[in-house]
Amino acid sequence: MTDLPLTDTSKARRNVMILVMAQAFLGAQMSMIFTIAGLAGQSLASNLCFATLPISATVLGSMLAATPLSAAMQRWGRRTGFWIGTGSGTIGAAIGAVALMQQNFWMFVIGGLFTGVYQSSQGFFRFAATDTADEAFKPKAISYVLAGGLASAIIGPQLVKVTSQAMVVPFLGTYLAVIAINLIGSLLFLFLDIPRPPVSTHAHLIGRSRMELLKTPRVAVAIIVAMVSYALMNLVMTSTPLAVVGCGFEQNTAADVVSAHVLAMFIPSFFTGFLISKFGVERIMATGLVILALAGVIGMIGVDLENFFVALVLLGVGWNFGFIGATAMLSSAHEASERGRVQGMNDLIVFGGVTLASLASGGLMNCSGGSAQDGWQAVNLAMVPFLTLAGGALIWLWMQPKSS
Repeated sequence: MTDLPLTDTSKARRNVMILVMAQAFLGAQMSMIFTIAGLAGQSLASNLCFATLPISATVLGSMLAATPLSAAMQRWGRRTGFWIGTGSGTIGAAIGAVALMQQNFWMFVIGGLFTGVYQSSQGFFRFAATDTADEAFKPKAISYVLAGGLASAIIGPQLVKVTSQAMVVPFLGTYLAVIAINLIGSLLFLFLDIPRPPVSTHAHLIGRSRMELLKTPRVAVAIIVAMVSYALMNLVMTSTPLAVVGCGFEQNTAADVVSAHVLAMFIPSFFTGFLISKFGVERIMATGLVILALAGVIGMIGVDLENFFVALVLLGVGWNFGFIGATAMLSSAHEASERGRVQGMNDLIVFGGVTLASLASGGLMNCSGGSAQDGWQAVNLAMVPFLTLAGGALIWLWMQPKSS
C-alpha cells in the first residue's frame, strides 16, 4: 500500500469485490459464534445470568480494539489492520476450543475478547470500501460490502449445524472451523490495494479534533444512530437462541431463526445504497428505526415460532437501513486526514453501546421473571429508550440549519 491519490474508480470497484469476499467468508465466523456462544456459555457457567457473558466479552473486545485498530490502519494501512483482526480471531477460537475441552468458563470468556478484535476489524470493511471511492459510489460501496454478509448468513449457521455436535465435546468442532476460516480468509487481503491517507504536520491538513468532530451535527447523529441500530440488533439477537430453545424449540431451529435474521441484515444491502441516493440518508435511517420498533412489537406479541422469525427478520432489515445509512452519513462528514480519528471514535462509541446491550441481554433474558417468555418480553421492552434516543437525534438534525 502506497500513498497515492485516494479516489480511483477502477481501484475502488476492485477493492470492493475483495472486501465483499472477505465479508462473505470471514464474516461467517460471527454468525457461527453468536449462534452457539450463549448456549455454550450456558453449559459452562455456574450462574445462568452469566450465560451470554462470552458474547459480551466479544463485543467488549471489539470496542476496546476499535481505536488502536483504526490508528494502526491510518499509519500502516488497511491490510495490516485486517491481518491483526484475523490473527486475533484465530487466537480467540483456539482459546475457546481449549476452554470447551477443559470446561473452563472464564477461559471461554477470554477467548471471546480476542474474537472481538476480529469483529472490530470486520467493522472497518465498510469504511475501507469508501477509501478509493468518489462521493456518488460511497453509499453503494458500503452496501455491496455489507451485502457480502448474505453469503456469511448462509455459510455460518449451516456450518454450525454440521460442526456443533460433530465431536464428543459439544461446539468444539465449530471453534476449530472458525480457526480454519481465519487462516484461509486472511489470504484475501494480499490482493487489497488501498493507499494510506495523506500524512501532514500542517494543522489545517490534520483536521478537526475528536471533540470538534463530535460537535459536528452530522457526525454526532451518524454515531448515535449507528450505535442504537447495532446495540438493538445485538441486544435481541444475543438472547434469541436462548429464547427459542427456552420456549421449547430445537437448537437447529434456533440456528434457522438466526440464519433468517442474518439474511435479513444483508439482503437489503443490494438496494440500500440506491435508496439512500434516491430518498436521502436521513429518511432511510428513520425508516430503519421504525422497522426496529416493529420488530420489538412483534417480539412482545407472542413466542410462537412465527413471531421469532418475523421479529428477527424485521430486526435485520431495521439494522441494515439504520447502520448503512449512518455509515454513509459519517463517511461524507469527514476528510481523509480525519479518517483514523473519526472512524476509531465511531466504532469505540458504537461498540461501547453494543457492549452494554450485550451485557444487559443475558441478565434480562435469564433473570427477568421465572420463564423464558418473561425474559424475552424484557429484552424487547428494553428497546424503547434506545429508539427514543436515536429518533430524537434525527429530529434534532432535521431542525439544524443546512450549513451544519
